[in-house]
Amino acid sequence: GQRLIFFGRFAGLAGMINSFWSLGERLKVKGIANPFIKLKQSHKYNSLEEAKEVLREIGEEIKENGLPEEITPLTIGFTGYGNVSLGAQEIADILPFEEITPEELTKIDEKETSNKLIYKTVFKESDISKTKDGSEFELQHYYNHPEAYENNFEQYVPHMSILMNCMYWDDNYPRIVTKDYLEGLFKNNDAKLLVIGDITCDPDGSIECTHIGTEIEDPVFVYNTETREPTMGFEGDGVLVMSVDILPSELPRESSETFSDALFDYVKAIANADYNVPFQLLDLPAPIKGAMILHKGDLTPDYEYIKE
Repeated sequence: GQRLIFFGRFAGLAGMINSFWSLGERLKVKGIANPFIKLKQSHKYNSLEEAKEVLREIGEEIKENGLPEEITPLTIGFTGYGNVSLGAQEIADILPFEEITPEELTKIDEKETSNKLIYKTVFKESDISKTKDGSEFELQHYYNHPEAYENNFEQYVPHMSILMNCMYWDDNYPRIVTKDYLEGLFKNNDAKLLVIGDITCDPDGSIECTHIGTEIEDPVFVYNTETREPTMGFEGDGVLVMSVDILPSELPRESSETFSDALFDYVKAIANADYNVPFQLLDLPAPIKGAMILHKGDLTPDYEYIKE
C-alpha cells in the first residue's frame, strides 16, 4: 500500500539549497556580507554531492567566523516531517545546528545563543493548528474535520529567519500564514523573517502571499506586506519567497536515477504484458496495475472518480 516512486525528498533537497542561496542573495542586496553568497541555485550544480560540498565549506566558515550579527540567531522552521521536510533538513543539517522545540523557539531571545550555530525547529500538525473550541488536538479528527480547527502557527513566525513550508495542504485546512498577519508583522519594521521557502507551493494557499509557482529561471519574488504586491527578484521591501513548483527538476541526475531504480524491476513485465485483455485479466505487477489510470481508453476502476 506504499507509494513506490515519489520525488518529495528531491523537492526538499533542492528547495533548501535554493532557500539558502536566496538568503545569501537577499542579504547581499541589504549590504550584509554572509557565507551563503558562495552557494548557487540547485540546478547549476552537476550533482547533489557538488552542492553539499559547498554547504560543508559554508558550515566550516560558520564554525570558524560565525554568522553576521544582523541575522543571529539564525532560525529555520520546517512545517511537516515527511519526505519533503526530511529532504530539506538533510541539507540544513550539513551546517552546524541545534534543534529546538516550538516552545523553545518562542523564547529564543531569552536563550544564550551562538552565532556559530543555526537553530532549527520542526512543526507537527498540532503545532500548526488548534481546535476552535479549545478541546485537545487529535490527529485523525483534524484530518476528518479540518473545519473545526484554526491557526496556531503565527505565534512562532516572529522568531524565524527562514520558514520552509514542506507539508500537504488543501483549502479545507486553516492557512499557515495569512497576508493580514504578515502586514501586521512587518508594520513595525522589526520582522526577523527573511525568506519563505514554499516547497508546498499552493498559490494563494497555506502561505497566502505565494501567488504563483515560480519558474527555475525566475525563482524568487519579494512580497511587499504593505502594498500586497510581489516584485520578481531579490530587491524591495518585505519578505522574499522562493516558490519553484518543479523543484525535483533542479536535481535531474539524482531524481532520474531514483525513478529508474524504483521502476527497473518492472520494465520486463510492462513490456511483455498483453494489453488486449480486459483490465481485470491484465497481468501486471500490483504497483504498476494500481497506477494505471486508463486502459483501452477507459478509466480503470480506482480512477473512475475522475469523471466527477
